[in-house]
Amino acid sequence: MNSATLAKRTAAASAGAFSFDNAALAKRLLAAAPERARGVLSSRFGLGASGKRETLEAIGSRLRITRERVRQIEAAGLDAVRASKAFKESQAAFGDIARHIESLGAIVPEEALLAALGKDEKTRNRFRFFLVVGSTFFRERETDDFVARWHVDSATAKKIHDALSKLYASLKDDEVVPEGALLDRFLDELKGVNDAYKNEEVLKRWLSLSKRIGKNPLAEWGRASSTAIRIKGIRDYAYLAIKRQGKPMHFSEVAKAIGTLFSKKAHIATTHNELIKDPRFVLVGRGLYGLTEWGYTPGVVRDVIRQVLEANGPLAKEEVVKRVRQVRFVKDNTILVNLNDPRYFKRMKDGRYTVR
Repeated sequence: MNSATLAKRTAAASAGAFSFDNAALAKRLLAAAPERARGVLSSRFGLGASGKRETLEAIGSRLRITRERVRQIEAAGLDAVRASKAFKESQAAFGDIARHIESLGAIVPEEALLAALGKDEKTRNRFRFFLVVGSTFFRERETDDFVARWHVDSATAKKIHDALSKLYASLKDDEVVPEGALLDRFLDELKGVNDAYKNEEVLKRWLSLSKRIGKNPLAEWGRASSTAIRIKGIRDYAYLAIKRQGKPMHFSEVAKAIGTLFSKKAHIATTHNELIKDPRFVLVGRGLYGLTEWGYTPGVVRDVIRQVLEANGPLAKEEVVKRVRQVRFVKDNTILVNLNDPRYFKRMKDGRYTVR
């Protein structure tokens, strides 16, 4: 199928509601199964009045048969539906569903697809039944790399899987990439995929297929295992807040930013405690915290002076003050008091200072 044809078909499919009554279709197809199988299918897919889906074990316990026997009855019931006149007469409806899946990108995460197909649980249950019984829909089970997904084009599905695997391999362990840049990198891996699919909405939906690639609340992407992507608590939100600010912040400002940016309630004292305990943060002034990744190192002013002198050799006091002020938000007098402590530093005859 060329790009122009695909674009027209997907646009038509997504332009309005389906042309069939999903409740009537489910009832008509279900009626084609033998009575016992009809009951099992109804329970398995939640097609009854309650809309509740049951497991093989639950049905087996209720009917006093084994789980395997329930599975056999279910399989026989699906075969009976597929062989029925009602199924053959419903191909237009299945075509509508297939075109809708194409409009979503040809391969779609299961939960996202069901949410797009039905606004309520009963409707989603009916469409789950249509997907399973239909001959043009293919389900891929959840793996370590990908979520459960449905597709209508095996060739496109393979290309998407391969592109996502390559994209993941190209990311470093702690690399964080802005959304626009990641989409560009993803597009570079999607050679041979129909251009009609390549819009931002579809690309993001494809990215959500991967369990190894994720994004944080600031729409920055990276490996899902990265601490910058896997947000677990206040300290992770604090990290994102300070990183977004781009400069050190007072712990009270961090707590406020967490509430503003992420709608998460963060107590000031709790936030301060989390900043103290996490090596990603460095105290660089009175209540001010910067990020270790910015080049800040832990320690009091005396430690910073020692690091400066050990790295650069003897320096004039003005140069020491300048260099310490680059990594600590303290007054000049605080630096000079520490620099003139004879227990740690020595003033040379030429006026420069060195480590004692």
